[in-house]
Amino acid sequence: MTETRTLVLIPARMGATRLPGKPLLDIAGLPMIVHVLRRAEAARIGRVAVATDTPEIAAAVTSHGGEAVMTRADHPSGSDRIYEALGKLDPKGETEIVVNLQGDFPTIRPDNIRSVLGPLADPAVDIATLAAQIHTEEEDTNPNVVKVVGSPISEYRLRALYFTRATAPWGEGPRYHHIGLYAYRRAALQRFVGLAPSALERREKLEQLRAIEAGMRIDVTLVDTVPRGVDTPADLVTTRHLLAKS
Repeated sequence: MTETRTLVLIPARMGATRLPGKPLLDIAGLPMIVHVLRRAEAARIGRVAVATDTPEIAAAVTSHGGEAVMTRADHPSGSDRIYEALGKLDPKGETEIVVNLQGDFPTIRPDNIRSVLGPLADPAVDIATLAAQIHTEEEDTNPNVVKVVGSPISEYRLRALYFTRATAPWGEGPRYHHIGLYAYRRAALQRFVGLAPSALERREKLEQLRAIEAGMRIDVTLVDTVPRGVDTPADLVTTRHLLAKS
């Protein structure tokens, strides 16, 4: 996948209920969104931009040398936001792969960002994502840890069959913690945002089930670490400690 064909978009907004204003919270001297931007740039897979509806976020990004694109404030999801941003940044349709990187992953490793592209070498795959093996009972049983149930294709790749907050699949064997980083073929992203929310998506509150229910193929690269998402004040304290040492 050449850099000119891939666009990495980081959706960011200020309205998180558990940690308001989190894209601009200071972590080791930089706003959190800038940490994510730096990691995406270090992956060196293509153009990187932050898609936001907030002028303060855009200003923080551009003051640190990044690119920002303003989007509408009424988007129901990050996927809708990046689709608008794609149209603004690439109106000629030259981008083939769009990576959706969450703006609250300041510890994600650049090599893991690169890894998400691997499954798209197979033309049958519409969307690619990441997961890591679960090693603790707390993760196994925590409904905030989304599990991907998949059919193994190789040692480090699954074809996703389902995503769930339940402890699944049943029985002995590995379970996998889904990491919310996606790479879409452009046509797949366009189709996805045009679909109505599906029954299982609404029940599990997992947007990716909309694609599964519509018959779209999602393949998963298995990696060895889960980036720490920053959703609560406690997450922020831990992440500040981690990045202060790096």
